[in-house]
Amino acid sequence: MENKKVLLGMSGGVDSSVSAVLLKEQGYEVIGTTLELFTGSSCCNINTYIDAKNVCNSLGVPHFTYDYKEEFKKHVIGDFIECYANCRTPNPCIECNKYMKFGAMYEKAKELGCKYIATGHYAKTEYSEEYGRWVLKKSNAGKKDQSYVLWNIPKDLIQYVLFPLAEFEEKEQIRQIARQRNLKVANKPDSEDICFVPDGNYKKFLENNSQIKPKEGNIVNKKGEVLGKHTGLYNYTIGQRKGLGISNAVPLFVLGFNKEKNEVIVGEEKELYKKEILVTDINLLLVDDIKEEMEAEVKTRYSAKQAKAKISKDGDKIKVIFDEPQRAITPGQSAVFYIGDIVLGGGKIETAKK
Repeated sequence: MENKKVLLGMSGGVDSSVSAVLLKEQGYEVIGTTLELFTGSSCCNINTYIDAKNVCNSLGVPHFTYDYKEEFKKHVIGDFIECYANCRTPNPCIECNKYMKFGAMYEKAKELGCKYIATGHYAKTEYSEEYGRWVLKKSNAGKKDQSYVLWNIPKDLIQYVLFPLAEFEEKEQIRQIARQRNLKVANKPDSEDICFVPDGNYKKFLENNSQIKPKEGNIVNKKGEVLGKHTGLYNYTIGQRKGLGISNAVPLFVLGFNKEKNEVIVGEEKELYKKEILVTDINLLLVDDIKEEMEAEVKTRYSAKQAKAKISKDGDKIKVIFDEPQRAITPGQSAVFYIGDIVLGGGKIETAKK
């Protein structure tokens, strides 16, 4: 008999709650789980556990919580701090997906005898005849699609991952299903913040949880001319215009940093556009290797549009040359490669050049 047992990650929100409903209706034997990752965070607090457990109780589904706070601190918060300490801008959701949801949770699923794991992400997995393998694809959710944050899940896992919300186009459709099933979380608002920084003040979080402290330095242009003072490199991001405290005939934007000299480098908006990037920490999903230059579409941040580019191997890294220069490319963020709707793979942006 086919094993249709699935471990579903539940945050207490409407997406994962409706995922439980849909999986059960599709004949899966569902087990709900909430991972304890960070005390007081927006996605794992006492209300989260209660909401997830109540949904599971109403569906007749077992629910367990597991403590992964140490692993989360090491892999997600540790990376977050290290990135800011080295003038990079992290995306903690991507690290959490790799190590927690599709790492620790999958190990737990195997312990429990589950063949599959599932989450409430807006993404899609399916078998591709063209490529002869299971692929990760964009969902039908347009701007809400979350395939960008899933590029670094292990490729061997794709065939065991279920995304019940893959075919939905609007969030309201999800809420409607929750209302029809009388789920109390039907109108629960989405959490938009970094889960372990629920007040949105990541600078305060860094100061309270790391060696990163305010340290004044110079704001300079590319010639090295001093234009003003900054309050600490971690307080600034590439593309930032407001809050620089500089009066200039032409608006100035943060272009980058000189960590050794403790300098924020600024320039005109046209200088923010780059045509070439080097990407490291590669995870390829669609192919095993890139042997020759390929055409793909590349997304350099969650909210960015895909841009046409040529990608090629450069040692253990990937070089991306865009057809058109891209604005405010930021080291530490992810570059995700697409062939049509399929995720080819991705990596971390190391450097950007003209």
